[in-house]
Amino acid sequence: MYKAFIDKQALEYWLPPYGFTGTVHEIDASVGGGYRMSFTNFSTGESHSFTVKYLELEPGKRLCHTDRFDSDELPGEMRVTITLDQAPCGTELRITQEDIPAVIPEAMCYLGWQESLAQLTRLVEPDIPEG
Repeated sequence: MYKAFIDKQALEYWLPPYGFTGTVHEIDASVGGGYRMSFTNFSTGESHSFTVKYLELEPGKRLCHTDRFDSDELPGEMRVTITLDQAPCGTELRITQEDIPAVIPEAMCYLGWQESLAQLTRLVEPDIPEG
């Protein structure tokens, strides 16, 4: 599951909320690196972009990064911590999001994550054998 948080194609697939497509414009999966991504509304064509900076990368276990929107209308920097723990039947995923800008309703963050995580599940759960 860790790879889905640092892989360009995986991020484009699972991170955009419903009704949006995603484009990763650049990525550097190292501490101090990060990625720049945009979400485009499929119906209207309008898009917004944001920049992620990786603060901590512990393969298979933990990621911590900042999110900063590229628009002055969404000021501030959010901190996101993702923890992956082995569980009896898979992986337990915990996400903490801090310093959410006041203009973004907390409920919208929650809904966006629920949609994205449903898509992440479809990406990482199947066990497709080779051949």
